[in-house]
Amino acid sequence: MELRPATHVNGFLVAGAGLVLALALGGAATAAFIGAAHGGGPLAIAGGIVASVLVLAVLIGCTGLIVVAPNEAKVVTFFGRYVGSVSEPGFVSVVPLAENKTISLRVRNFETQKLKVNDADGNPVEIAAVVVYKVVDSFKAAFAVDDYEEYVETQSEAAVRHLATTHPYDAHDPDRTSLRDGAEVAGELTTELRDRTETAGIEIIEARITHLAYAPEIAQAMLVRQQAAQVVAARTRIVEGAVGMVGLALDRLAEQGTVQLDEERKATMVSNLLVVLCGDRATQPVVNAGSLYS
Repeated sequence: MELRPATHVNGFLVAGAGLVLALALGGAATAAFIGAAHGGGPLAIAGGIVASVLVLAVLIGCTGLIVVAPNEAKVVTFFGRYVGSVSEPGFVSVVPLAENKTISLRVRNFETQKLKVNDADGNPVEIAAVVVYKVVDSFKAAFAVDDYEEYVETQSEAAVRHLATTHPYDAHDPDRTSLRDGAEVAGELTTELRDRTETAGIEIIEARITHLAYAPEIAQAMLVRQQAAQVVAARTRIVEGAVGMVGLALDRLAEQGTVQLDEERKATMVSNLLVVLCGDRATQPVVNAGSLYS
C-alpha cells in the first residue's frame, strides 16, 4: 500500500444537511409516536420507528466530520483498513465511523545527545548534531514504523556514530576528510539520514554537527599536540622565509659588488642571518672592530 488521498466532501454541507434531516426526521418520529399513542395504529408506530432509524443513520453519517489544520494530515482508517489521507486544511467529512490519526507535516528539528565514540584514528570524541526534518508521506509515518519521531531520533544517533567512526577528528593528510570539515561532513550526514529515514516517510532537510570535542580524558594531551603542530607549522614558515631572505641578501651583495666574500665567509653570514631571523627572541648585536677576517 502507498499514500493516497481519502475521499472527502465539504464538512459544512454535510453538517448542515445532517442537522436539517435530523430535525425533520426527529419531528416526524415524534409526531408518529404521539399519533400511535392516541390510537393511530400499527402504521403510526412503524412510521415512528423508521423515522427514528433514519435519525440514527444521519447522526452516524455526521461521525465522519473532521477538522484538518494547516500543515497537518489526517490518516483515515475504517475498521483497520486504510482509506486514505486528508492533507487539505479545512472542515471536511470522510467515511462515517472511521478513525483518524493526526500527523504533523510541519518542519521539525531536534539535537541529538552528546555521544562519546571513537573516531577513525581510535581517539575518543564527543559529538552531537542537529537534524531538521518533516513528514512527506503520512501513510508511512503512521504505519511503517511504531513512532516516527522516536525512529528519526534513533536513526540520527546511529548515523552520527557511524560518521564519527569513519573520519578522524583532525586530518593531517590534506586528501583526508576530518570531522572538522563542516560542509562536507554535513553533506555526508544528511545523505545517510535520508537513506535511513525514507522508510518512515521522512524528508531530512539538513543535518549538521553542533558539538565536537575530544573526550575529557585525552583533551589536554590533544591540546598539547595541536599546539605543537601549530608551533612546527609556524617554525617551518619562518625558516622558509629566512632562507629566502638570506639568499636575496647574498644575491644583492654579489650584484652590487658591495663586498667580496669567499665561501667560508658566506657560510658564516648565512649562519648569523639564520640565527637572527629564526630566533624566538631578540638577538644582541656584536660589532666587529677589526677587519672582515679577524
